[in-house]
Amino acid sequence: MRVNEQIRISPVRVINAEGAMLGVMPTSKALEHAREAGMDLVEVAANERPPVCKIIDYGKFKYTQKKKLSKQKQHQIQVKEIRVRPKTGEHDIEVKVKRAREFLEQKDKVLVNVLFRGRELAHIDEGRRVMEEVLKSLEDVGKLEKNPSMEGRRMTAILAPKA
Repeated sequence: MRVNEQIRISPVRVINAEGAMLGVMPTSKALEHAREAGMDLVEVAANERPPVCKIIDYGKFKYTQKKKLSKQKQHQIQVKEIRVRPKTGEHDIEVKVKRAREFLEQKDKVLVNVLFRGRELAHIDEGRRVMEEVLKSLEDVGKLEKNPSMEGRRMTAILAPKA
């Protein structure tokens, strides 16, 4: 982006600060108009013939461009967690699955935990059934990144969003 004296091509099409077309004029005359307005002459469309220049406050223009870029910042991937137990009811599992689906649609990873307490450790097969049920219902929106495995008193699996 060229500003003021950096603009070498003459003539240029000039637009004033309000957005009104001033017409095609030599670069020197366009610079005079910009100085009279106390602003800068900025080349906004260099590939056009003649190039399009706008009379604007260059510092303010750069600031607003920077603000726009910061708003378009990419989504930071987070790991969200859902916890269930081997005795968790069907409806409660559906609610957790619905929430996990929202996380995956927002491009976040989901850590599925099946927690075991006390004598529940004797029924790991029940916990595995719950885990399989959750993973099966989410396979359309997420892919399995880490297979279910036991880590102490919990069984964990990680789902990543499908690309």
